[in-house]
Amino acid sequence: MAVAVSLINMKGGVGKTTVASQLAYVAGRKMRVLAVDLDPQSNLSQSVLGPRDYVRHLNDSRPTIVQVFDEYIPSGGAYSSPRPIDIDKVIVTNVGYWDSKVDLIPSRLELSRILKNPTGKERRLAKVLAQVSDRYDLILIDCAPTESILTDAAYFASRYVIVPVKPEFMATIGLPLLARSIQEFTVENEDHSIDIAGLVFNHSSSYSTGPEGRKSIEEVTEQARRQGWHIFEHRVGYSASYARAARMGRPLSGTSHARWWVIDNLERLGYEIFERLGLERSTQ
Repeated sequence: MAVAVSLINMKGGVGKTTVASQLAYVAGRKMRVLAVDLDPQSNLSQSVLGPRDYVRHLNDSRPTIVQVFDEYIPSGGAYSSPRPIDIDKVIVTNVGYWDSKVDLIPSRLELSRILKNPTGKERRLAKVLAQVSDRYDLILIDCAPTESILTDAAYFASRYVIVPVKPEFMATIGLPLLARSIQEFTVENEDHSIDIAGLVFNHSSSYSTGPEGRKSIEEVTEQARRQGWHIFEHRVGYSASYARAARMGRPLSGTSHARWWVIDNLERLGYEIFERLGLERSTQ
């Protein structure tokens, strides 16, 4: 059975998609990985498929995570009439680069419609992922940075949360909101266990390496200490190649100009996270 992990921070712009996609690629070398895009902005879908293939996916009217919440595939494209949801029709298999392949449940902007009529939909993602959980070692869910029905859906579908943090001004602003969100969810759903596996510092912009970044790390570390949250030792290092990797639909190691030590540290972070999730046997 897969270990399901959501990447969440109630503050936007912290690099959740960067961390999610690159962790998926690192894991994809030795594990069976399913990446789930739970953000209407669909950045993970574009990063993994590449922008051109993602647009082709939409133009071909292929199913996305929207159909998971609607519980049916509408007519159009390859379908002459509405059809019950089949998760195998939604999952895009074997995407990625060379020896690092992952499966993907893509998103699209229409996912935001779910927010207008959320009643009864919060468990639907967990329901369909349970159907395929035995096919994977790791399920990574990239989440939107706001509290909504999509957040509850991620909680129900996950056992753990990983919190990407970009060291910059107001880096701590989303952490109390996340702590309260998880606490309220746990109180209301005593039958479901969810824990924060840890915080990941993401230095994917050069701004975060200066004095303001160091100050931010001190503030986040202190807040994590008060909450009893783990902070991963390895960090996402700065590289201008992250954007290039996303445009190409590749891991950082598949780009031509990324520094070897940034790639090496990213892989070490991945294995540190996998070990904490109890996946160390899958990486051997």
